Amino acid sequence: METIHKNNRLSEHASDFFNRLRNYLDTTLYFYGSILRTDYLPGQSDIDVDIFTDNEARTISQMSAFLHIPKQKFKKIILRSYITNRLIYGHKVMYDDPENSLKAEFSIYNEKNKREIIALHLSKSKLPLYASFLLRILKILFYRLQLISLENYRFLKHNTLSLLIGIPETDFIKL
Repeated sequence: METIHKNNRLSEHASDFFNRLRNYLDTTLYFYGSILRTDYLPGQSDIDVDIFTDNEARTISQMSAFLHIPKQKFKKIILRSYITNRLIYGHKVMYDDPENSLKAEFSIYNEKNKREIIALHLSKSKLPLYASFLLRILKILFYRLQLISLENYRFLKHNTLSLLIGIPETDFIKL
């Protein structure tokens, strides 16, 4: 889960961007979500990245500078783990570079939650073929054909993961 370069799924620009960010933060970037599955659509799907740190405030400041995003855009979140039913606090920020067709959602968590967060995300990375097929169809209907709304897309995507394959939906609360 630490690298996706072996899969050759990132564009040259995206690969360079994430390498520069990793070096700038001097930490490992943990990719999860569709980038690790067959339902990833290059240039349309966002790339989900976890960053673990002992100093969240410093990491947010560094990312703010690197991404040219104001610190106020980093939203505090609470995640309810379906593994332990614990509340885990963190931060999220969206990054969008339309010129280079790069969208990423970064989640920043304290290092002490690393094992549990990775377990949560890995549980959604290996899906049955039918679930991957359904997710890919949904993404094509939403991104390419624009036949379903964002609300319907999110509802169907989350229900595909939770109802069809038995993975409980992760609850995020933005503060």
